Amino acid sequence: MTDIATLTQLIEPEAKALGFALVRVAMIGGTSDPTLQVMAERPDTRQLTIDDCAALSRRLSDMLDAADPIEQAYRLEVSSPGIDRPLTRLSDFADWAGHEARLTLSEPLDGRKQFQGVLAGVDGETIRVDLGPRGEALLPFSGLKAAKLVLTDRLIAATAPLDADGADTIQVEG
Repeated sequence: MTDIATLTQLIEPEAKALGFALVRVAMIGGTSDPTLQVMAERPDTRQLTIDDCAALSRRLSDMLDAADPIEQAYRLEVSSPGIDRPLTRLSDFADWAGHEARLTLSEPLDGRKQFQGVLAGVDGETIRVDLGPRGEALLPFSGLKAAKLVLTDRLIAATAPLDADGADTIQVEG
């Protein structure tokens, strides 16, 4: 089994060397199609261009080939976290306060594992989630199994691309 903590320790300095913040490292696809998924972003824009992905992919490919930390054959996937991004760092919950998120706990809290509401920030290691008429949930960061933003009009407006020039142009080779 691949150790994600070890992979993260190898990958994070490579991402930082290019000026990127690491969002998530995960092995997905199971045994039939193992894929090392690396999500990163530019800290100032929270975005990653195709050229950024290519640069990070090349850098990681060279490093991973040399270090050989994964026993079986696998595919490397480097991407931006996307608009309905996973929330993986405690700082993500503060940074995306005011946006709707879906959170799943590893163990039930007050009989529930699933929560959906507007992120209200963090207090120490506790994530605050506004559940509307049901009040506020205080969720332990250490108890999170998964969390991601929910696609809303507000989120779309907040994550508009920096530059859409050429987005509607079709390139024809020939």
